[in-house]
Amino acid sequence: MARMHSRTKGKSGSKKPAEMKKPFWLNKKPKEIELVIAKLAKEGNTASKIGIILRDSYGIPDAKVLLGKTIGQVLKEKKLEKELPEDLLALIKRTVALRAHLEENKQDRVAKRGLQITDSKIKRLTKYYKSTGKIDEKWKFDPERAKMFVE
Repeated sequence: MARMHSRTKGKSGSKKPAEMKKPFWLNKKPKEIELVIAKLAKEGNTASKIGIILRDSYGIPDAKVLLGKTIGQVLKEKKLEKELPEDLLALIKRTVALRAHLEENKQDRVAKRGLQITDSKIKRLTKYYKSTGKIDEKWKFDPERAKMFVE
């Protein structure tokens, strides 16, 4: 299936490990891994960033295989998850950056189209998250208040 705004089929991206079993070189217990996840979350890292840090620094290829649950579920259990989902926050940060760029470069039509596309993605995601109950039904995206989420 093609992507929504570019008419291309995307195949790039990171791949999961081939085998879904504990690596033989890993000697950490699940409780230790949960403590590391909690420590990294308290430092302000997102769930995907925590996964990258676990992979690169601790040699843990897939936390779900070892813990039986995702990093997001661990954060939810420890009440360390953010008020907004990570993908929505990334889109809001992009919108803020694009709006700041358009303040200085008013004739940049490519950036204007990028802003429109990003705003429509935010609208679709908020509709989905409201229906699943991950964000409040009264929550509304406001470009003026969006700078608050970035800081």
